[in-house]
Amino acid sequence: MSWTRVFALSLITILLILTFSSVVENAAVRDNSKPSNPKGPARQVFMPKSDAANVFKRRSRRSTRYYELQAEQRVKISANERWREYNEEQRDEYDIYTRELHEEQTERSRETTEQYREYHYDGLYPRYYWFH
Repeated sequence: MSWTRVFALSLITILLILTFSSVVENAAVRDNSKPSNPKGPARQVFMPKSDAANVFKRRSRRSTRYYELQAEQRVKISANERWREYNEEQRDEYDIYTRELHEEQTERSRETTEQYREYHYDGLYPRYYWFH
């Protein structure tokens, strides 16, 4: 509990120091040796209407490189999509092939077992069927 109080007090003191340091900087005496230009900062911020319109026109135009990059990205995306579809088709075909192979092996083993039972059946006992 005591460390939280110490932490809170240190934060409050740091906050007070920062606020008073900014007040001290703002309360500094201005050097009036140079005459101030009333339109100086305004000239830096504001500009004539024609220049402002030109800035927006220049900003709205995109370079040809931008459109080239967009076209390259579309080509890459479509190639990746085709590659993904191809791999999916190959995987599906392989799954179908393995499933059919497994079914054929199961059928062959079942037929072999039935033939073995038929050959060794002596007629004394009832037949024993294996259910899979």
